[in-house]
Amino acid sequence: MSDPAITDAERLDPDGVAAVLALLRAAAAADGVRPVSEETELRLQHGGPPGGRDVTASLDGALAGYARFDEGAAELVVHPAHRRRGVGSALAGRLEEIAGAGRLSVWAHGDLPGSAELATSRGYAQARVLLQMRRDLAGVAADPRPPLPDGVAVRPFRPGRDDAAWLQVNARAFAAHPEQGSWTADDLRLREAEPWFDPAGFLLAWRGDPDDGGELLGFHWTKVHPAGDVGDEPVGEVYVLGIDPGAQGLRLGSALTDLGLAHLRSRGLSEVLLYVEEANTTAVRLYEGRGFRRYSVDVAWQHETS
Repeated sequence: MSDPAITDAERLDPDGVAAVLALLRAAAAADGVRPVSEETELRLQHGGPPGGRDVTASLDGALAGYARFDEGAAELVVHPAHRRRGVGSALAGRLEEIAGAGRLSVWAHGDLPGSAELATSRGYAQARVLLQMRRDLAGVAADPRPPLPDGVAVRPFRPGRDDAAWLQVNARAFAAHPEQGSWTADDLRLREAEPWFDPAGFLLAWRGDPDDGGELLGFHWTKVHPAGDVGDEPVGEVYVLGIDPGAQGLRLGSALTDLGLAHLRSRGLSEVLLYVEEANTTAVRLYEGRGFRRYSVDVAWQHETS
């Protein structure tokens, strides 16, 4: 039995990207969960910050595994046809070499048994747990009219006009979040170019006229996953829900949630998902009170490299 051949590069060529995307689809079909995050797929296709690496593993000339490294964090996946042949361990070893001395976090989506086995065997420990929660949309009001503070109106996002205001509020709302709060204009533009992007489902709460000194207070960005992405049928997502710290206490989060869920229901969807940190018990209880149930978990495994 041959050992995996490992290579890495700043960017894969188009044929390499296509091969990895096919591998990701095969893993999702076998495991019932997306094997890497949306961010990793975008960086695979469009590149990412300096220092990022695409790592591939081959067995007998066939692509057997893929990993993405960015700024001390990584994700990896092994093709279902090539598991239990040392591919995951070889990819992890290369990631540890790239990371050098310091801390490496590797996300495992779905917390599958093989992922936990690989991580613990290499001395990793759980660092973060991200819950995926879901609820059906049958009980969602089709035309909610939540109370809004005086002078506040909810309007759809306007690409090219609302970008700067949204980026500012997103950074303030998620200042303590290790990924979301650091989004740049390029991160936003990449998502605006994605097939799923729909400004009608990107709701902004403005106090005053957005074109004449208005203040953005919060937002609810929804997303629709196509059939086969996270389920057999299309599924909606509470993609990002954020409130400016200066607008806390106005109950905008509740109002924006209701309006966003109604939008997803109007698209003919039957189910919606969201992601929340398990450690954020207040948010978890809030979502459970709104009918969401725990569906799956993603785990960040952390390793101290030397």
